[in-house]
Amino acid sequence: MATLPKSVQNLINEFSKLPGIGPKSASRLAFYLLRQPDIDVQNFSAAVMNLQKDLIYCSVCFNMADSDPCKICGDAKRDHNLICIVEDPLDVVAMDQIAGFNGVYHVLGGVISPLDGVGPDNLKIAELFQRLAGDGEKEIILATNPSLEGEATAMYIAKQVKNQNLKVKNVKVTRLARGLPQGADLEYADEFTLSKALEGRREY
Repeated sequence: MATLPKSVQNLINEFSKLPGIGPKSASRLAFYLLRQPDIDVQNFSAAVMNLQKDLIYCSVCFNMADSDPCKICGDAKRDHNLICIVEDPLDVVAMDQIAGFNGVYHVLGGVISPLDGVGPDNLKIAELFQRLAGDGEKEIILATNPSLEGEATAMYIAKQVKNQNLKVKNVKVTRLARGLPQGADLEYADEFTLSKALEGRREY
């Protein structure tokens, strides 16, 4: 039985760990790289090596960024009293394609999922409440995905904001409308669907 060189097999094994990549796709990716010029392979390798090394997270919204604060949080032209709450950085990319949205974001870093051992303390929820404290009217748009975990996370945040024990006042809580199909991820929704979901958001 023919076997692949160890270096090739190791690369295939690593590609196979990526979401949505099976053994056959991993093999195609590995052999594609083998056919590329050395400089392209070196650039690819450097990009992977520097992925986490050069990455920082905004201390305000916790989105991935090149600077702190990120460009969105540092933009004085945006409405900093309109905060869109999302699960992951990819959701920021999806939402920010909507021409009509000029607010800012807060990245939770996931959703509440007891089965996976993820509770409110594992997410950037306490940091969100710190942002909401203080004077001035604010609106938060709960833009977590329409999954069971996403809905549970949105409900938890809404209840906590309305909790009188928190120093959070004059905060309107809204939720994206049902333009998004049940179970769909925000990052995969098209701009029109997201725009309609944003326009039709309801008080939560």
